[in-house]
Amino acid sequence: MPRPQPHLSGAAAAFALCVLAGCSSLQPQPATSDQIRDRVVTDQLAMYDAQEPVKGPITFYQAAARALKYNLDYRLKLMESALAANLRDVSTNALLPQLVASAGYSYRSNDSGGTSIGIEDRQVSLRPSTSEQRYHELVSLGMTWNLIDFGMAYYRTQQRSDQMLMAEERRRKVAQNVLQDVRNAYWRALSAQRLKPEVDQLIARTQTALRNAHEAQDKGLMPRQDVLAYQRALLDAISLLTVRRQDLEFAQAELVALMSLPPGTPLVLADTNDGALPLPPLSTPQPTLELIALQNRPEIMEEWYRKRVNENDIRIAKAQLWPNIGIDMNVNYDSNTYLYNNYWAAVGVRVSLNLFRLLQLPALNEQAASQEQTDNLRRMALSMAILTQVRIGSLRYQLALQELSFADDSLRVDHDLLDYANAARTSSIGSELEVIRAEGRYLLSRYLREAAYSDCQSAWGRLYNSLGYDVMPDAIAKDDVDTLALEIRRTMTRQEEYLPRLPAPDSAAPLAPFGQMSPPAPSMKQPLVAHPAGASDAVSVR
Repeated sequence: MPRPQPHLSGAAAAFALCVLAGCSSLQPQPATSDQIRDRVVTDQLAMYDAQEPVKGPITFYQAAARALKYNLDYRLKLMESALAANLRDVSTNALLPQLVASAGYSYRSNDSGGTSIGIEDRQVSLRPSTSEQRYHELVSLGMTWNLIDFGMAYYRTQQRSDQMLMAEERRRKVAQNVLQDVRNAYWRALSAQRLKPEVDQLIARTQTALRNAHEAQDKGLMPRQDVLAYQRALLDAISLLTVRRQDLEFAQAELVALMSLPPGTPLVLADTNDGALPLPPLSTPQPTLELIALQNRPEIMEEWYRKRVNENDIRIAKAQLWPNIGIDMNVNYDSNTYLYNNYWAAVGVRVSLNLFRLLQLPALNEQAASQEQTDNLRRMALSMAILTQVRIGSLRYQLALQELSFADDSLRVDHDLLDYANAARTSSIGSELEVIRAEGRYLLSRYLREAAYSDCQSAWGRLYNSLGYDVMPDAIAKDDVDTLALEIRRTMTRQEEYLPRLPAPDSAAPLAPFGQMSPPAPSMKQPLVAHPAGASDAVSVR
């Protein structure tokens, strides 16, 4: 009996030790406190890494540029879009045949071989012999192509392409939502920046006036009922201003988070002379707005691509019913000196068909019909949700403009009352209280006017967002904040100026996408995505 080779026993022992070491590493390994602390520090540094410093007061467009350039949610969607593109490239490579190169060697501890015996007499006719060396090298290069694998890879590549487009639509939607959030927070934060010092000053004066009123009441200088009425009016006005101021102050923290600025960064917003951007008029016919939204909304396009992904799922399932045709071609080399031919090539063709799989065809056809009906119904439901959003956004903007006009009138009246109170001021306590009360009403009217303007900007932002317009330049990562802010301003200005001039759509001719309606000036950028007419699908309403 041949004895085992010592080097083989040593190799087996080493292999067993490696297996045992690998099994021990599979035990749960909780993170240590040092690892958690290092992770937190690393994440905090990465969140604010490579940001341009704030050099001065921030305009609305600079705030939008910073949010779109550094916002973590938007950067995440950019990475998801890049990942989808990489996965699509990987799927494309699966269309190629398999080309496998292999090399190795074979070793055995004794000779292989055999003998033969007669069938009738069972006598040994040949002495034992071998045709294989104990040690020899093997090299091969083979190519394999399979019809079913090719068909499935083809449809999966189409799915990856559609998923890449879906990721791009999600990136568009995040950019639009970030812009809307910045618009909401910026104007409320600017209102807080304007009013907070005056509110604080008025609160201090009110406290002094209240103490004087108590003294006047104690000394009997004024009727008690009049003093109490003044106090009640002052306290009501200050209470309302304090509550409203708290709501405005939250906007500053929200704006800092949207721009991904480090905590504690001093934030000063640019306060222009007129104090506001002009609000665009809204004279575009309602059907035009609805059609623009159905053509441009990224949620609809994402659902449209999802429908194509679902259709390819059915095609992949049907591809498995095809006859499986496989082609094998390979070249080989074997260093075995006992072989007559050490080099040889081989070609093979295989055809197979699983007949039982054909029984799935009726069920697959029913699934395809049900899937199409479901996708169409979802598209109709979400399209209706978008139409409702556009209609409500248009109505909200019109009502907000009316509220702003009323706030302007109230502010003008309270300003005149304050001028009158200052002109009629005397040295009496009642006169001083009346001036403070007029100042409180005037400051409250200013707040209501600022709030009304913020609501107008918010309502316009919602309507703008519901139309699905793009404001992003093509190369966001290569632009600095000021350049990006300038491009966003040009794009938004062109769209806002052109929107009121759009005609009502002809029912027989679909409206072209916004990017195809009016050729922009050479210095202005087209919207990033312009979708073909008739491409309508699903939506999630924010």
